[in-house]
Amino acid sequence: MVRTQIQLTEDQSKALHELAAERGVSVAQLVREGVDAVIRQSARPSWEERKRRALAIVGRFHGPSDLSERHDDYFVESILDPVSDADVR
Repeated sequence: MVRTQIQLTEDQSKALHELAAERGVSVAQLVREGVDAVIRQSARPSWEERKRRALAIVGRFHGPSDLSERHDDYFVESILDPVSDADVR
């Protein structure tokens, strides 16, 4: 383990100490659990995984084949003549 020093507000410190006492664990254990939670929440798939996912969806969407070239034209058309929900299905 690596020793580190952090600064907490009075309220954070008090709440952590109370929670640690209730759970029968150390404040350090709660901090480690909190750090683990933040790391899990912010974890992103690797570049290779994102590339694999992107390639897996290629060809699954139907639409105009020139969309990348005429996206502005299609956007204007959608504003002037909006597609109903029934047309999308």
